[in-house]
Amino acid sequence: MLNLQTKVEHFTNPLYLESGRILEPYDIVYETYGTLNEARDNVIVICHALTGSHHAAGTYEGDNKAGWWDGFIGQGKAVDTDRFFVISTNVIGSCFGSTGPMSPRYPYNEPYRYKFPVVTILDMVKAQRILFDRLGIHSVHAIIGGSMGGMQALAFGVFFPNFAKKIIAMATTAATRDWAIAFNKISQEAILKDPDFKQGYYDPKVLNMTGLSGMAIGRMAGHISFLSHASMDRKFGREYKRNDGLFELFGKFQVESYLEYNSYNFTKWFDPLSYLYITKAINIYDLSRGFDSLEEALSKITAQLTLISFEKDMLFLPAEMEEIFTLMTKMGKSNVEYTQVQSDYGHDAFLVEIDKIENYVRGLL
Repeated sequence: MLNLQTKVEHFTNPLYLESGRILEPYDIVYETYGTLNEARDNVIVICHALTGSHHAAGTYEGDNKAGWWDGFIGQGKAVDTDRFFVISTNVIGSCFGSTGPMSPRYPYNEPYRYKFPVVTILDMVKAQRILFDRLGIHSVHAIIGGSMGGMQALAFGVFFPNFAKKIIAMATTAATRDWAIAFNKISQEAILKDPDFKQGYYDPKVLNMTGLSGMAIGRMAGHISFLSHASMDRKFGREYKRNDGLFELFGKFQVESYLEYNSYNFTKWFDPLSYLYITKAINIYDLSRGFDSLEEALSKITAQLTLISFEKDMLFLPAEMEEIFTLMTKMGKSNVEYTQVQSDYGHDAFLVEIDKIENYVRGLL
């Protein structure tokens, strides 16, 4: 059974960040699925991507929208909740309950806004590790994540090498490259230049109703990077909206309508300051920071590491994941395997084309 439970943990001890700053106090919201066995050795950690949350599977009472990886996690699914106890946390810096830029700043009880410190992928992972210690979970069977979730999974392997037996990282990289940083730059600039953003001093209740046009425009660029030429052709096929005329100046192709609908709706439920902070964390992500080389960082991984790339991923190219595999095998490490999934969907294939990875992941687990 799924046994979905949503919980929050409050921490008063300081969280020492990579930047040298301190975050205290802070909260972490998380969900669990399945049942923890007596030996406490059936735990799987799920790490979410940029706009994901702790709500990875199942549906809340009175809500029709399932968790973002619902096709992957559950009874009889690839991550089988009849076998495993699954934990999915919301990262610090996000806007779904864990402490972020719009959380109240102690002791002033007003939002942090720009007083919130820059957090990194390692900071997110460190906070999760502290949470698991509090829950009495000192080692896990596996950690799984895609995109920014894959960054977290790799960081767990490098910085907490004895924590997980298996790590499955999908559609990710060892360090964010310029192509992805450039797409994030468009989103950041579009948010910052929108007068309704009010230089970070907006009223979140207003944005929940109206959205933020600048953020929507930036999100359109993001959507393009998540797809591919082939998936767009297949999905939209140059179709025009039925009620629009071809020679109307503002008549729309279906692809335009799709970008508008998804992007403007997105801005009503995702906080713009969180978007700025999390894209900053993604941009500065580099597994080799603090080491002499990427090889030295990767040499710390003792878990059985599986790297899964997707053929037409334009955001994090398969070659970026293959590089990790190549470096580790050159060092003589046998605890790594790499596979490229044939897919023309693009970066989001790990979320959408679950049928192409579920049997493989089930076997790995």
